[in-house]
Amino acid sequence: MKKAPIFLFLLLLTLGVLVFADGESLVYLKENTDGTDGGFARLLDSLRPAFYRPAGAAAGIVGNEDTVIIKINSQWAERGGTNTDLLKSLVQYIVDHPGGFRGEVIIADNGQGMFGSARSGGSLDWDRTNSKDKTLSARDVADYFAAAGWRVSGVLWDSLTKTRVREFDEGDSADGYVVEEGALSTGIVISYAKFTTRYGTPVSFKRGVWDSAAGRYDSDRLRIINVPVLKSHGGYQVTGAVKSYMGVPSNSLTSMSPHQSVGRGGMGTLMAKTRFPALNILDMIYIAPDGGPGAPYSRAVQKNMIACSTDPVALDYWASRNVLMPAARAQGNRRASVMDPDGREPGAFGYWLRLSMEELRKGGYAVTMDEKRIRVISVD
Repeated sequence: MKKAPIFLFLLLLTLGVLVFADGESLVYLKENTDGTDGGFARLLDSLRPAFYRPAGAAAGIVGNEDTVIIKINSQWAERGGTNTDLLKSLVQYIVDHPGGFRGEVIIADNGQGMFGSARSGGSLDWDRTNSKDKTLSARDVADYFAAAGWRVSGVLWDSLTKTRVREFDEGDSADGYVVEEGALSTGIVISYAKFTTRYGTPVSFKRGVWDSAAGRYDSDRLRIINVPVLKSHGGYQVTGAVKSYMGVPSNSLTSMSPHQSVGRGGMGTLMAKTRFPALNILDMIYIAPDGGPGAPYSRAVQKNMIACSTDPVALDYWASRNVLMPAARAQGNRRASVMDPDGREPGAFGYWLRLSMEELRKGGYAVTMDEKRIRVISVD
């Protein structure tokens, strides 16, 4: 009779260890910053493990010889695109690597060659930008650092999105999109950009940096930093870190399957099957609680907040619940309720965010929508 309670105790202890071993998802938050001051640098300074990865170390976001794709929102002008002051501060932080940065930075997105402010897809050179002076484009940011001698460039994947190619290890050196065979359970057909940068670096979004001399990919050398702006969305309710991956695949070569799959968790599938972001930085300097995804100046709300996390699901959950929904209600947006990350009805943000989370978990990624397991660290 005494063995049963002991066995039960050991079982509960084991389960408890498993729960706590899974850890928390940390969301780092900086308020009262507009992207031009030192607030964003203080946010990145606070990350644990540290943002900078020393040579030979496993922990850290960016090493000094890495190739970094900064995945922004570029399909819309005004407040619909990633804040370019924030983008400039991020690139500066990367090239300030204490080990001496010898890598490369690529500012990229796929506006799909459709929709957007000009009805023709994305642009890295909008003349009405999400920045203090409203003229600093993503292209301007890339050119600024390139002129200073850094290997920084901008690549608009719209120009590649209708060209189907094979991988480098199949003998194809052309720029374009690799398309995998068959639709997956969420309806998405996996596709991703493969291209050579202006500095001669061959990059496969999924496989990594191609080393032609060695005849292999260096996957660890390629890092993705996902930098979307938080805003409402007419069809999918919320654009944040997960929805931002709609700028990774090709709609044109896959019969619109990526966009149609969002509501079934397709962006989670895409992240899991291509390349999971090393860091997600959510631009909340201006948000669009109504009028997204276009987010014109007239409908944006200044919040002066930036948050980041290695968990895109936790980041979207916290930001939609605590920043976007309250602002939407204050602005009188009648669709505020469907932005609820706890929503369970098909079509609600919470419905497809949960499906995305499940896809990522199937891929082995520790992501969560459990508010008790999301810890927010406010940075002074």
